[in-house]
Order: sequence, then structure tokens, then C-alpha cells
Amino acid sequence: MSSTSTTTYPDINTQAVARREVLLAYWELSKPRIATMGLIAVAIGYAMGYQNSWSWLNLFETLLGIGAVAISSSALNQYIERHSDCLMERTANRPLPAGRLTSRQVLTFAIGLGVAGVTYLALRVNLLTAALSLFTLVTYTLIYTPLKRKTALCTTIGAVPGALPPLLGWTAVRGSVDMEAIVLFGILFLWQFPHFLAIVWIYRDQYREAGLKMVPFNKPIPKVVGYIAVGNAVALIPFSLLPRQLEMTGDGYFWAALVLGLGYLFCSVYFLRDETVERARKLVWTSLIYLPLLLTIMLWDHLHMVP
Repeated sequence: MSSTSTTTYPDINTQAVARREVLLAYWELSKPRIATMGLIAVAIGYAMGYQNSWSWLNLFETLLGIGAVAISSSALNQYIERHSDCLMERTANRPLPAGRLTSRQVLTFAIGLGVAGVTYLALRVNLLTAALSLFTLVTYTLIYTPLKRKTALCTTIGAVPGALPPLLGWTAVRGSVDMEAIVLFGILFLWQFPHFLAIVWIYRDQYREAGLKMVPFNKPIPKVVGYIAVGNAVALIPFSLLPRQLEMTGDGYFWAALVLGLGYLFCSVYFLRDETVERARKLVWTSLIYLPLLLTIMLWDHLHMVP
């Protein structure tokens, strides 16, 4: 009597689904929305900086290299914070704490992209942009991220790499750091404080339980966060008007920046008067409307001035 044996083969559909889930995990690890916003700021900085050397290929190569570095920064940040991410509801489903990717996969992906991005920028764009991109990566992952466990001043440190995208675009086309580029950097630097502090206020309990010192004095002292937000919103108004003074834009941008700045300040004061989660969310949404509008009007006005 003969016996028959059956061989079980992997379900092709199951393999395809597994691969797709891994790819989706890498996509989520890359934080595509944040990366896209950063690259738009890079492109605006590039457009503001060009004179007679516009090149679509150079712009593409700039975005490609900086995009790789930005994704590397996000992945390294999540690798370093994988344990604290497990403790917060808003981050517990990220690829690492959820177990959809391993630490080795994330670290290999992050380091590979970072090295590739910086090298590509050095070879295809210029050394200054490559060096500043490396500075962004190091500052964000090796200084800002570890400081989140030590001091609320980490937000100030983190605002530096967060404000560099338009300056990187400028250096890609100009090959130098000029006053105009510093102004673009300063606008994003000041904009971040009301935006980020409102987010911190919303999730302050989760941050505290995870051991992250994001709120000044590591506890919700009334009005402190609100006053810091208002102070930076006040400083942002005159700083956002400097592009007109430097003849980067015309009067149209000047008045638009003034109105937008006053609106951002109003929402910051609104949050200060009553530091509730609802008002913090309104400030976050206001910040997300303010910046794209300001940069779009700035670029539109600038391009109409270029002969």
C-alpha cells in the first residue's frame, strides 16, 4: 500500500500581502507628509535664490538628496525613540513599536539613506548643501532627540534643523549662505514655536508618562507655554516683513505677511487666555494655514519681480 505526501507551498497572495505591508511600514516610517512639507520649503528656497542659473535637473537632484536625508532623520528618530514610542498612544502604532519592522531593518534603512543622500548632494549639488544637510541630520537625531529626555530646551534645538529646508534650497542654487537665506531660516524658526508648543500642550500627559521633557519646567505651569507662543508670534511679524526690506518681494507680500502674522498672533493670544486642548488644536491648524500661505505669496510676489 503506497502513501502519498502533499507538499504545502506558500500562498502567493499571502506573500504579496506581506510584502505590501512591509512597504507600507517603510512608507509610514518615512513620514511622507512631513518630508513633503520640508521639500516644498526647499523648492521655495531654491526658487527664491535663483538668478540666472535655474535648472530643473539641479532642482530635482537637490530634492532627491535632501529628501533622502530627511527620511533618514525621521527613521533614525523613530529608532532612537522606539521605547518611549511604545508608551504613548499617539506613537504606539508606529512601525517599530508595533513590530511591523525590526530595529535592524530601520537602522540599516536610515543609515543607508543618510549616507546616500549626503554623498549624492556632495557629488551632484555642492559641498555646502551636503554639509548643511549632514548638520541637519546630526542635530535632529543626535542632539535634539536625546535632549527630549533631559530638558524642554530641546524644542529650541529641534527648531534649528526644522528651519533649515529653505536655506538648503537657497544654498543649492547660490552655493552660499546669504542674508536672504538667513531671513527664510528665521521665519521658519520662529513659526515653529507656537505650532509645536500647541502640539506639546495637547499631548503633554503622554509626553510626561513617556519620560519626555517637552513642557517647560516639565509640568504644565499655567500661561508659560502660552506666553512663549505669543512671544514668538510677536517676533515673527517683523521678521516675516524683512523679505520686502531686502527687496526679495514687493508690497503685496508685505501686506499679506502683516495680515497673516496678526492672525497667527491673535490665535496665539486666544490660546494664552485659556490654555485648553481645543484652543491648542485651533492654534495648530492656524499654524498649518499660515506657513503655506505665507511662502506661496512670497514666492508668487518674488517671481513677478524677476525680470
